[in-house]
Amino acid sequence: MPAEQRKPFWLYPNLLSMDAPLVAVSWLYLFAKTWRLGYHPWEAYVSLGLVVWGIYMTDRLLDVSLRGASTDMLAIRHQFHQRHQRVFRGGVIAAFTLALLLVLTKIPMTIYKHLLFGGVLVAGFFGLSMLTYQAAREVPLTKNVLAGLAFAFGTAMMAHLYRWEYGIYDLLASREFVCFAVLCILNISAIDLWENASRSVDLEIHASHELSLTLPLILLGAASLVFALLDYGQAARPFYYAILTGSALLYIINRLRSQFSMDTLRVLANLALLVPVLVFLAAAGE
Repeated sequence: MPAEQRKPFWLYPNLLSMDAPLVAVSWLYLFAKTWRLGYHPWEAYVSLGLVVWGIYMTDRLLDVSLRGASTDMLAIRHQFHQRHQRVFRGGVIAAFTLALLLVLTKIPMTIYKHLLFGGVLVAGFFGLSMLTYQAAREVPLTKNVLAGLAFAFGTAMMAHLYRWEYGIYDLLASREFVCFAVLCILNISAIDLWENASRSVDLEIHASHELSLTLPLILLGAASLVFALLDYGQAARPFYYAILTGSALLYIINRLRSQFSMDTLRVLANLALLVPVLVFLAAAGE
């Protein structure tokens, strides 16, 4: 393979759209342990991973179709999907087909009470992706909120389904879901803010982006610390420590972002959601 086509090994999870499923499955484990599920089968993890993988591949293929054939407008991950469109289209079909089979045959029937809300979030995300494409130079905050909510809801839902005595409103009102949703929204928004700032020399834009990311991260970190202290039973403390760690890592990456390329920043943003899993395991004594 020519040298210019070689990619570093650490970039391939992002190129293959496998980073998001890994994050989702990892945090599903954290939700299951925090909520002390007595029964949580492998089908929940596999079906979640497949759906997230299918959605992310679909999103990147959609970006490729909207931006056309010019590789100058595409990031490396989109160029990769463009070159291997046929393979990824097959992957989308396979992922959604296998996930559907698992949902129909293995997942509790209560999932159908949650799918409508999750489907609305995903549909809204893809709708805004197409409608706001022409404003590519702006940060799509509404789309990012929907994306973060959809990701967090899908992840938490696959654990919540096995809390037989609780309904969807209990899920949406839980502190764990709210904190994770905010962390996901900030993680997704950070990448767009970094990309937008890298294209501008306007100091006011840089300052605005800095404040719009730094302040919510500090508030989320403070909230997670307060929730941990208020959890007198200590069952959820490791979860909030994980949220605090994710917020701190994103803050550090944001402060050091000028030292890294955008592709490296995307990988680091994903690591900011994976490293907290290790903190959770250590705090929970796993």
